[in-house]
Amino acid sequence: MLFNSVDFAVFFPFAVFVYFIMPKRFRWVWLLISSYIFYMSYSVKYTIFLVISTLVTYLSGILIERADNIKDERKSIKLKKTWVFLSFAINLGILFVFKYSNFFNSLMQKLLSNFNIALNTPKFNYLLPLGISFYTFQALSYTVDVYRKDVKVQRNLAKYALFVSFFPQVIAGPIGKSKHLLHQFDEEYSFDYDRIKNGLLLMLWGFFQKLFVADRLAILVNTVYSEPSKYKGFEIIIANIFFAIQIYCDFCGYSDIARGIAEILGIRLYKNFERPYFSKSIKEFWRRWHISLSTWFRDYLYIPLGGKRCSKIRNYINIMIVFLVSGLWHGAAVNFIIWGALHGAYLILSDIFKPIKKGIVNKFNIKTDTFSYKFFQIIITFILVDFAWIFFKADSFTNAKIIIKNMNYFNPFVLVNGDIYKLGLDSKDFFIALLGIAVILIVNILQRNKSLRLEISKQNCAFRWVLYFAAIIVILIFGIYGPAYSAKQFIYSQF
Repeated sequence: MLFNSVDFAVFFPFAVFVYFIMPKRFRWVWLLISSYIFYMSYSVKYTIFLVISTLVTYLSGILIERADNIKDERKSIKLKKTWVFLSFAINLGILFVFKYSNFFNSLMQKLLSNFNIALNTPKFNYLLPLGISFYTFQALSYTVDVYRKDVKVQRNLAKYALFVSFFPQVIAGPIGKSKHLLHQFDEEYSFDYDRIKNGLLLMLWGFFQKLFVADRLAILVNTVYSEPSKYKGFEIIIANIFFAIQIYCDFCGYSDIARGIAEILGIRLYKNFERPYFSKSIKEFWRRWHISLSTWFRDYLYIPLGGKRCSKIRNYINIMIVFLVSGLWHGAAVNFIIWGALHGAYLILSDIFKPIKKGIVNKFNIKTDTFSYKFFQIIITFILVDFAWIFFKADSFTNAKIIIKNMNYFNPFVLVNGDIYKLGLDSKDFFIALLGIAVILIVNILQRNKSLRLEISKQNCAFRWVLYFAAIIVILIFGIYGPAYSAKQFIYSQF
């Protein structure tokens, strides 16, 4: 039941209607039922792993609280750490079996073959349970938060199950932390016209990003990346730039739809993106991109490893560990590990060369508060990020190498001789794609200092409704959907 499917168009209004007509004290029960209906629409049998993750982390909270009441401090700490370890071991063990077992088996076979040792292990042929990386991390945040005493133990199993399975975010986030989300299910929410209107506006913007922009760009990107050896120079450069915009609009679109749904219901989810392609450094990029995941790694991996509270070398190792794990979190492939390693290397090299950069700025009296300097930083950051996206998108390391090799070809004539329209998008769709990118950039710029939803709400009623209907009509006419395309899965739902 994708957000951009007919099934969801039926399910969502019904779920909201029932939610608001029910007595307030029972609404969370309906949210739990709706969440499991939503998840089971993808797969009934894989719901068992959602249940297991819920039960394991719920029990870990109960057991940690009991251990905390033991008078012997050493025994208490040891027991609490044991329950945290078991919670992580079981949850990450399930994730490993489904997501990484074939990958690591393949690596072991290749490694042992160098010593003429044959390793014949059966291949794991089950599909990856949808959203398992997201709900696993969300559930594990509860175990750690209880251990750190950041939240009280939730004794109501059903309410805790809602926290893990909340349907707007269960498939692809934003990843909620227990200390931010869990208490919200105890609050009572009334029907509020302005809140619902703002939620619907956010959903509408999410659908525009997904259907109008991302899925159109995907046609050209997939054409080039499916047979990279056929394309060179500017053809590949355009595909890479388009993919950077595609993955942003696809994932930000999902997050905005999820946040809009939650806002209608009275629940506040994390904002997952903050104009990431306007970042002036890789460090800033990761404060703006997939914010819920980057803060999860910061709070539950980077800081426990020591963060900056250690030597420079150790800090660099911590950074690289975090980004290698982040790469693996995204996918069980060498390409994702390289993608993560590149971002880790970017951050480490940036820190190493910071004194040299500062020296150059001082020596040549470069003004760092000017538009030209900031724009230069944004362009350099985007180039670095876009280069790393090659390994994220390519389906193999071999194809990634072909993409990089074929980029080194100067053929600007493809921009004017019509060849650019042979990459999957004709001239009309290519122009619409550029128009969509322009809208994204303009909105991102306008959002720098103000809330567009707030600004729209200040306008006259007639103007607002013309704008709403115009947006809906544009999405219906120019959006990529229907029998010829089918509802496209959101990119991050596969992780």
